[in-house]
Amino acid sequence: MVIERTLVLIKHDGVVRGLVGKILDRFENIGLKICAMKMVWADEKLAENHYQLDEEWAKNVYEKTKKTRESAGEPFPFTDPIAYGKMIQSWNINFLREGPVIAMVIEGPHSVEIARKMVGSTEPRQATPGTIRGDFAMIESYALANDKERVLRNLVHASDSVDNAKREISLWFNEAEIHNYKKELDKHF
Repeated sequence: MVIERTLVLIKHDGVVRGLVGKILDRFENIGLKICAMKMVWADEKLAENHYQLDEEWAKNVYEKTKKTRESAGEPFPFTDPIAYGKMIQSWNINFLREGPVIAMVIEGPHSVEIARKMVGSTEPRQATPGTIRGDFAMIESYALANDKERVLRNLVHASDSVDNAKREISLWFNEAEIHNYKKELDKHF
């Protein structure tokens, strides 16, 4: 059985809407373990390191957005994936620094995959009911965010791979802040 750790952030929009407890419940109710948790107001350095600009990521975001806009018959004025990626990165950094966030390390079998499924689609309007974004995110879409020249307000972040989880956890927590303890369900793992 693969026991993993993943980073979950309850972003500022989740904090100010009073959804922290409801979101925490989702992870605890299925047996995932919270190994670390704190409220943080991210500084510029932390936000930049969290949202690193990666060429592959920039190309992926560029292509997805371009396809979505073109299929809706809307213009997409960008031609450079890196420039577009830098713009999205700056929006992400600004949003992460907008107010306090709850940072958590969550542990359990396949926690990266499970947390991502629980969180739901990045775009809240595409998130299925039963996911955190599907149940709690405000009506939000890529088109609305782009028109407002800002990032999607989608309540939570969850690491997208085991490698990214390790990198992100090390940004937000030092080893002394991450706790090991036994839960009743641990005997099944």
